[in-house]
Amino acid sequence: MLLPRRRGPVRRRPARPARALDPRSLRAGPPRPQRARARRSSGLRHPRRWVRKSDRGHRSDQPHYAAHIRVAVVTGGSSGIGAAVARRLSAGGWRCILLARGRERLDRVAAEVGAEAEPCDVGDREQVEAVAGRVARRYDAIHLLVNNAGMPAGGGYLDVTPQRVEDVMKVNYLGGVWCLRAFLPLLERGAPSDLVNVASVAGVVTPLTSGPYAASKHAQLAFSRSVALELEPRGIRVHSVNPGPVPTESFPQDKALAGRFSRYLVVSADDVADRILLAVDRDRRETFIPGVFRIAGAVQGIAPGTLSRAASRFRRRR
Repeated sequence: MLLPRRRGPVRRRPARPARALDPRSLRAGPPRPQRARARRSSGLRHPRRWVRKSDRGHRSDQPHYAAHIRVAVVTGGSSGIGAAVARRLSAGGWRCILLARGRERLDRVAAEVGAEAEPCDVGDREQVEAVAGRVARRYDAIHLLVNNAGMPAGGGYLDVTPQRVEDVMKVNYLGGVWCLRAFLPLLERGAPSDLVNVASVAGVVTPLTSGPYAASKHAQLAFSRSVALELEPRGIRVHSVNPGPVPTESFPQDKALAGRFSRYLVVSADDVADRILLAVDRDRRETFIPGVFRIAGAVQGIAPGTLSRAASRFRRRR
């Protein structure tokens, strides 16, 4: 049964007065949901807040101010990627300790960036342990270890001598293992701290004529991925950085630079250094430079025959 419509004026509720808006909320937009766990800052963006003004530019053999500064150890710091990383860290207020075999170039780069030089062959475990002992006498802790030292093979397995194969494996793979074991007590004291292993896309994508180098980098990448699980409970984050061809003194990359698409594949040492610090700052566990090599690595894992056939065709055309 329908009720008759009510006649007469309709009474409406008075409108509520408009609420004043905070101009800051207009700029900021809606509030973002808070994460359950805040992301830990590595200190790369604002490293100077850990440094006292009286300690900047001061060098001493006594570990009396190590708790107030950020200390980084960079291997292969005499040129290329290692030198570029040292320049950026030193400009941000970090205290850098550079390791390399060439004493003259190492001293030159250390003087340029205001770092400390420690001549060392990372493939020699005794030399690495001796350097770590000297560093421990000067600093209570370190907060960043960059395993960047590398050695080119100069050819395939049938082209180089057995001694060269051993040397490449010692520097590229075992050098990172020895450095981590030697500096682990200092990294634990500086926790939360970071370990960066500079591998190569050659450890993921099979190269044409550099089998020993690719094998050493594949071992280094496997070491980096596995040791990350062991170090996480100790407060040490591990980052794997896989750059493409980088023109340096040890790796001229003449063939890569002469290619048609070289500008898409070849990267500079400065670009790699920037990506290394970005990976540490944003907690990126594995980085490919340029990113197209990540796709190539996925293809290598899913369909390895595809890249092998493409490499064979490329070899025949050459």
